[in-house]
Amino acid sequence: MNIQIICVGGLKEAYWRDACAEYAKRLSAYCTFSVTEVAETKMGKSPSAAEIARTIESEGERILQKLPKGAYAVALCIEGKLISSEDLAGIISDAGLNGKSTIALLIGGSHGLSEAVKQRAQLRISMGRMTFPHQLARVMLCEQLYRACSINGGGQYHK
Repeated sequence: MNIQIICVGGLKEAYWRDACAEYAKRLSAYCTFSVTEVAETKMGKSPSAAEIARTIESEGERILQKLPKGAYAVALCIEGKLISSEDLAGIISDAGLNGKSTIALLIGGSHGLSEAVKQRAQLRISMGRMTFPHQLARVMLCEQLYRACSINGGGQYHK
């Protein structure tokens, strides 16, 4: 199974990079894991609604360009379905059983994902009702992917 995170922007602080690297190392026992970063569109301090809309669209186009053909795409967005760790494990397992060799999880920029990205996704999930910085959300997603793979593999990590 190939699991790919496609996200807007990079991890600025070393501790976020280190955390993601640790989970990437752990995930390598279960799957081929990668993170693809697309460029973040820079905006002024007080962007207009039109500038925000253009930013979301241009970031969305870059995400879709990196999305592998035939991948099972999962959009992380506020209006997505709330799921458990076990649910995520099931999603990964079911994708594989249904012939999908690649799962791509899509994280937008600070203003979210474009409608085109959400429409391309087969599933929309939410990390919860609270708001998290995108860098922390990426670390949390890496941890949850590791947990899901551990569940599917019968590991002891998930209790």
